[in-house]
Amino acid sequence: MPLNAAIPPELLSPVEMSEADRLAGQGPALMAAAGRAVAQAIRQRFRPCRVLVLAGPGNNGGDGYVAARHLERAGWDVAVAALAPPAGGDAAGAAAAWRGPMRAFAPAEAGRAGLVVDALFGAGLSRALGGPAADILAALRAPIVAVDIPSGVCGATGAVRGFAPQAALTVTFFRLKPGHLLRPGRDLCGERVLADIGLPAAVLDRIRPMTFANGPALWRLPRPDAASHKHSRGHVTIVSGTEMAGAALLAARAARRMGAGLVTLACAEGTSAFLHRLAEPGALVVQATGMQDLLSLLIDDARRQVFLLGPGLPPDATTRGAVTALLRAGRRLVLDAGALTAWAGQPEGLAGAAILTPHEGEFTRLFGPVGEDRLAAACEAARRSGAVVLLKGSDSVIAAPDGRAAINHNAPPWLATGGSGDVLAGLAAALLAQGLPPFEAACAAAWLQGEAASRLGRGLVAEDLPQAVAETVKLLDGVSGQGAILSQRM
Repeated sequence: MPLNAAIPPELLSPVEMSEADRLAGQGPALMAAAGRAVAQAIRQRFRPCRVLVLAGPGNNGGDGYVAARHLERAGWDVAVAALAPPAGGDAAGAAAAWRGPMRAFAPAEAGRAGLVVDALFGAGLSRALGGPAADILAALRAPIVAVDIPSGVCGATGAVRGFAPQAALTVTFFRLKPGHLLRPGRDLCGERVLADIGLPAAVLDRIRPMTFANGPALWRLPRPDAASHKHSRGHVTIVSGTEMAGAALLAARAARRMGAGLVTLACAEGTSAFLHRLAEPGALVVQATGMQDLLSLLIDDARRQVFLLGPGLPPDATTRGAVTALLRAGRRLVLDAGALTAWAGQPEGLAGAAILTPHEGEFTRLFGPVGEDRLAAACEAARRSGAVVLLKGSDSVIAAPDGRAAINHNAPPWLATGGSGDVLAGLAAALLAQGLPPFEAACAAAWLQGEAASRLGRGLVAEDLPQAVAETVKLLDGVSGQGAILSQRM
């Protein structure tokens, strides 16, 4: 995703999108604009061919009838196959205006088309897709253009209900829905185009959406000024375990590249020689004979306000004790890996933590199975724990206890490599130490790492990420108007 491209940050559930339509009060005009946008997107990407529009009985089908009319006027060979007659309203008017050929709703008929428009069901489908609709979609071999979202994909969760086809192109309207960014819905959409159909943005003031597409519109990175010094830029302390200390080293490197003024690696004596040997020269290393002494040493220094625990720590009673002691001391904690699993089934014990960064396995051990609705699971986890929860994955969800949530959608597949989670935790801790609130710090860390990984490309390893993130920050600083919405195409 290029740095100078963004999408409107608000994500609307199917219920919220219906409310936006109702508040706008422009039903026929909105349907006309939606169908016209579908036809325009098709003409921009495909050569004229035989097109079959599969029309459902609702407004999604109405959009399809309008698109068919515009394509026919442009000289395309277009026919419509209706699953059922329009249920009434604006869709009935759009169907009545169609004067072109109607075809049987059958796989054999669809097989003769060079392009198929899926205008059967939109994002609000509430039941499993089956029967003739699933049969005809499953039999298609031609490219599919989905209106709003591929039929069978839940617009709220991205989950597949029954069956959903693979679209080459999805054209949706006004604002994206969570299902456009959450997998597997995101994958099934193919190329996504967000069309402006004249629906006024003012309706968002009434709806007040709480879910967003993650990106620079949601946060602003801290910038040092002439009065800044290393202490004012924040101090991150990373508590390292005696095994897998490389995880702490990765987190420390990320925190330093993300701008933390000071980064300390804190460890027991048995690990200090290893850390001294491999840590970057600018990182501090402190040691003590055991965890109790180490915590006493760290807590006595009031300048140490942000701690990262988890990378390389075992999920045992000692780690639990360290988390508890630091929470009681009023420190701001970013918790990952062993610091999460140590509290398996007891997320309330983490009350007071700032950010939790579990992958799905750690999330399941801590909160229970994620299920098909990652967004709802993360939001409930944030409510239970009182912390911002960053549920990691190719469609990471960042959820705050106040109900805000963001979906991160720029992570490439090659980010799935050992150590990337440690880097992410280090980035989040550094941003927290520099004054960003927990939700914004977690969102910025996830987006910056995804952007850096995309720029590095296939073959990256976790050690590459901190420097690439620093370079990404410099590029972002060079884009005028960080946070502005500059593009609507994805």
